Amino acid sequence: MILRRTALALPALALLPRGAGAETDWRTSLREVRYGMISVENERDAITRLQGLQGYMTRELRVPFRVFRGSDYAAVVEAMRSGHSELAYLGPASYGLARRVMGERVAPIFRYRDNAGLEGYHSVMIVKADSPVQRLEEMRGRTLAFSDPNSTSGFQVPGWFLRRQGMDPANFFTRTGFSGSHEQSVVAVINGTYDAAVVAYSNDARNTFQRMVEKGMIPANSVRVIWRSPLIPNSPIVIRTDLPAAFRRDVTAAFAAMPERDPEGFRQMSSNAQGLAPATHEDYLDIMAILEENAQRRRERRS
Repeated sequence: MILRRTALALPALALLPRGAGAETDWRTSLREVRYGMISVENERDAITRLQGLQGYMTRELRVPFRVFRGSDYAAVVEAMRSGHSELAYLGPASYGLARRVMGERVAPIFRYRDNAGLEGYHSVMIVKADSPVQRLEEMRGRTLAFSDPNSTSGFQVPGWFLRRQGMDPANFFTRTGFSGSHEQSVVAVINGTYDAAVVAYSNDARNTFQRMVEKGMIPANSVRVIWRSPLIPNSPIVIRTDLPAAFRRDVTAAFAAMPERDPEGFRQMSSNAQGLAPATHEDYLDIMAILEENAQRRRERRS
């Protein structure tokens, strides 16, 4: 298990400085709030799913709130680094990237408690339903699709665990590649472009391919799981810490209240999650250690 526990309080609110009356209204310098979304699904569906969030936060913050989807995971991190995004929904690994390039200028504030109340998810390897492959060991000499170099469940975590099991992707598979998103990885398996893919999975009712079934993108029972990772901490909602303290307080309070004030908007944005749990940098230290080891291996191969 690589999931760390966090006390169910609101530390982001408690740790911010008070004295709001003496502060200049942050809206004088922030005329729009931008929320970046990593490319776990296609752009149309991602933006549609977050329309409720966009409307809710516009009302709560009293400034326009705009949602955008990055062309890839790194694009959302770069938007935050360069000051073109105030908030983002990142994967654990892309948060690690953000922390590497931004340092303490970025911090997590919340993560979802999923439809089963859990604060973590898994990476799973899927094959086509009629594939002869029944076990991970039978994937030797076959092909595997990753989603994005900065995806946690779509690249970083499965690569690390496969090496731990003596199955280094560099030589265990005949070919690997990046599809661009978890949904595209599923499609690549169904179309026969790859024998298998690694994607995000919380449970049978909440995972990449089940969501695609619900959206009418693929038939039910098109793929099946042959491998599952230990639990990974759920993806964080992150904020830039170089922004005004009053802004950070207002944003944190608005997110905390959303499940009660706008339950339908929250249901849509979170894919039926039960609620939000506070998130801290310490929750992702194990993931960051995996990222560093993976990066070290790449450096050794280039030298």
